[in-house]
Amino acid sequence: MATATWIKNELEDHGVTYEELHHRDAFSAQDIARREHVSGHRVAKVVVVMADDRPVVLVLPASRRVVLDRVKDILGTGFVRLATQHEIEDYFPDCEDGALPPFRHWEGVDVLMDGYLHVTGDIVFQAGTHRDAVRMNFGDWFELVLPRVEMFSERNHGRPPYHE
Repeated sequence: MATATWIKNELEDHGVTYEELHHRDAFSAQDIARREHVSGHRVAKVVVVMADDRPVVLVLPASRRVVLDRVKDILGTGFVRLATQHEIEDYFPDCEDGALPPFRHWEGVDVLMDGYLHVTGDIVFQAGTHRDAVRMNFGDWFELVLPRVEMFSERNHGRPPYHE
């Protein structure tokens, strides 16, 4: 499989320079960092949460993990939980499970970027499959997605990637 056509179209329609990367299966953002020989701080991973039953896309470095209580406070909602696999499949039918690119997939859905992802130079992210990734300039990605920037993560010290 290759980078999803809609991802290439999105980048090309906006005149963004990018590089397609291909590797053996990588089932986590940290695996992508290892396969592509980049710091986990430069790999953007996507976590989908449900905030009072509406989806929110979180984008953060592979080297960090989501703190759900912070997300709840930031959003000012009564309840935040990880989206189920079924919910993710409903919203992202054109991507393999766990291989969501950090884009604005539909209007009205918030995209929050963790401030620790802000880097100079390139970032890498999954391109809809576990074998394909994209490398592009962080600034170009930011201008394309226009995420809300917040601080909702902490360093991942080998613990599960989420906590409440």
